[in-house]
Amino acid sequence: MRLVYIAFSVGLLGIISCNSNTTTTSTSTTDSTKTQPKVATAPIQSKLNDSGTHLLMAVVEKYYGLKNALVATKADNANSAAVELASITDSLKNYVQKDNAATALSPYIDTIITQSKIASSLKDETCERQRLAFGPLSSAMFGLLKAADLKNAHVYQEYCPMAFNEKGAHWLSDDSDIKNPYFGKKMLECGEVTDVLK
Repeated sequence: MRLVYIAFSVGLLGIISCNSNTTTTSTSTTDSTKTQPKVATAPIQSKLNDSGTHLLMAVVEKYYGLKNALVATKADNANSAAVELASITDSLKNYVQKDNAATALSPYIDTIITQSKIASSLKDETCERQRLAFGPLSSAMFGLLKAADLKNAHVYQEYCPMAFNEKGAHWLSDDSDIKNPYFGKKMLECGEVTDVLK
């Protein structure tokens, strides 16, 4: 009987310790995930100082908002995003005017503001008219980012040869997957990556 009791006790301790280790391991895995640093990526940089680079990236994010609204063919969202893009780009313009080294960016900035205002003023549920303004806006945006020597932002320049009656047009994305803003669902995956600002 004593052997049965010892065997039972050892088995019970084994079960308890396995459960205890599992719980501890789960908790420590979860905790270690929280405390372990993420894989380091290089900071986003440009010819501008940190404040200017931060403002430049805010312009890029608003541009992506407009692009995504056109991909989804949501005219109201596209109009709102174009207003926001014009506003934040105007802030960048004010910043650049105070920095003599950045004056070469002004023509691109002016085009982005102008085309954003045009896109926001157009009322078209199909987004076709907003897309007309988005073409030159996208070209100016890419020119701006290249002139600012943006690095580590992983901006993809993508191209659709079918846009504007097969004249073709570019757009920018934060992802290499093609989501065509010129056609939306009609030809969502029409296009290719032509350049990357790494």
